[in-house]
Amino acid sequence: MKTLVSAQAKKLILASILAFAFTDAAFAAVRTVTLSVPGMYCAVCPITVKKALVKVPGVSKAVVSFEKKEAVVTFDDAKTSVKAVEHATFEAGYESTVKGEKTK
Repeated sequence: MKTLVSAQAKKLILASILAFAFTDAAFAAVRTVTLSVPGMYCAVCPITVKKALVKVPGVSKAVVSFEKKEAVVTFDDAKTSVKAVEHATFEAGYESTVKGEKTK
């Protein structure tokens, strides 16, 4: 009887692992990207850029600096992409390009 329970437990564990491996959650990661936003020319520009960024589904944080002319954006890559984040700034009137990227 002990080996029967053990075999059933192994099957359950294997099924759980396979189910998890083939879901998007298994590959999702929180990412942080720094965008260069050179078109910001006044103190109100960062507010506009930040509003556009936080509207993107999956973006959890956006810190925009007028002095550095950059935006540091944290997002869930299962819900959005770097391209979508760049597009959001473009739609707000500010072109942006990736400055540097790191994965948490």
